Amino acid sequence: MSEHVLDFVEVNPTNPPKALVIWLHGLGDSGNGFAPIVPELMIPEELAVRFIFPHAPVRPVTINNGMKMRAWYDITSLDFNNRADSKGVLESSALVEQLIDAEIAKGIPADKIVLAGFSQGGVIALHLGTRIEKKLAGIMSLSSYMSEPEKLAAEAKQTNKSTPIFIGHGQHDDVVPMIMGNAARQVLEGNQYAVEWHEYQMQHNVCMQELNDISAWLQQRLA
Repeated sequence: MSEHVLDFVEVNPTNPPKALVIWLHGLGDSGNGFAPIVPELMIPEELAVRFIFPHAPVRPVTINNGMKMRAWYDITSLDFNNRADSKGVLESSALVEQLIDAEIAKGIPADKIVLAGFSQGGVIALHLGTRIEKKLAGIMSLSSYMSEPEKLAAEAKQTNKSTPIFIGHGQHDDVVPMIMGNAARQVLEGNQYAVEWHEYQMQHNVCMQELNDISAWLQQRLA
């Protein structure tokens, strides 16, 4: 694997893959964190969906006393308007786009690729998914928010304006309050994106109902 492409954990179908989900983890986690959920999604074997779970780069995180951990960007403040370090968001978005390009080169068409992310990973999914010039099958943001929402109108590409966006959030999330997920939804809808909103009786995590909804949504997108 090229040193410029992110390392990842992969879960492959038994048949040659026809579709792909790239799922980005949250702060301090790794690609190993979400890989075990693939069997729980019960995606039909005939869809031949490959899952890859990239590892974010290791970097110092300011709000954690500069401790080094896997993070898609630095967090310098708990204030949501300034929480995401925009330089890091851009760098990680570029790395994920390289990963998408590498998978397209292996034969998976862009319109059979879903870009998904939880928490910090969701920030990258929303940022890249609205700006990438390749038509994706879907974008998924879980328990997350939007970096620099005020820039979306100027930077958004038309390519994925009609691409379905799944946003899921816990009503009792005390890490990323649901109001932040809802704010991202409103900005996306204000920019004519096709958003599907789901909220759950949970905290900053995923629950079985959400996994069921994700499974149904992925099967629609990748059938």
